[in-house]
Amino acid sequence: MAILILAEHDDGGLKSETLNVVTAAGKIGGEIHVLVAGSACSAAARAACQIAGVVKVLLADATHYAGQGAENTAALMHSLASAYTHILAPASSHGKDVLPRLAALLDVAQISDIVAVASPDTFVRPIYAGNALATVQSADAIKLVTVRVSAFEAAEQGRSAAVEPTSIACGPDLGLSRRIGREMSQSTRPELGAAKVVIAGGRGLASAENFHNLLEPLADKLGAAIGASRAAIDAGFVANDCQIGQTGKIVAPQLFIAIGISGAIQHVAGMRESKVIVAINKDPDAPIFQVADFGLVGDLFKLVPELTAAL
Repeated sequence: MAILILAEHDDGGLKSETLNVVTAAGKIGGEIHVLVAGSACSAAARAACQIAGVVKVLLADATHYAGQGAENTAALMHSLASAYTHILAPASSHGKDVLPRLAALLDVAQISDIVAVASPDTFVRPIYAGNALATVQSADAIKLVTVRVSAFEAAEQGRSAAVEPTSIACGPDLGLSRRIGREMSQSTRPELGAAKVVIAGGRGLASAENFHNLLEPLADKLGAAIGASRAAIDAGFVANDCQIGQTGKIVAPQLFIAIGISGAIQHVAGMRESKVIVAINKDPDAPIFQVADFGLVGDLFKLVPELTAAL
């Protein structure tokens, strides 16, 4: 039994999500192979070789994989699929773009967003915005799975490379799409999905100015990433890539501080796996207190500056 993992990377380096997927693959059992498809991505392939448990790294380096377009990547994986019993990817925007296309090409069912592995053909995934867990079994010869990375620990990386990347034949350019450009937000803060501390703001902050003036000094004290509820995103307080929730990013930091967030089910689905949850809200009946380990009821405009000063 062999498992193929689609690596999450930015050509210059491997993203941490791949390490969590390797852990999930290890619970399935079998040889773990990692596919790095991109342009000038040999550095990412070498980083994949340093992950504990990985026995083979496949490198597909071609200009038409620049931007890792879903159509070309899915076609490449289709050509490799017959050698594998399982194909895994992070449940990221990229994984959610590629794997459904591959599932259609293979005519198999995809199992999405798993949080546990019961056996090689049985997986656990959340449903109803995380309020219930479904155990699903697949009879397909090739099992396609996206992994909720916050549910699995990261595999060890940094070992002496026991393997070398193996270059494979690249598929043709299907010409169905191409990347025109990409605007990347620049920040010195930790990446939201990988941060150990996350501070998230909601509608209760009332304005973009308050959002930044209150949350950023606190985040600086704690070395935290900054997130937001959908209400705060829709109000224009902060950029879309900060959204935490069912339609945003799933996070599971060591410490999650929710400030001015009521606790709508959509938001809670994205952060309920956090190790310690702290909520600050003026409404003692706010739903966020039902999932919080520690709650502080009061005026956030007074409490947050006091907390920042105390730190």
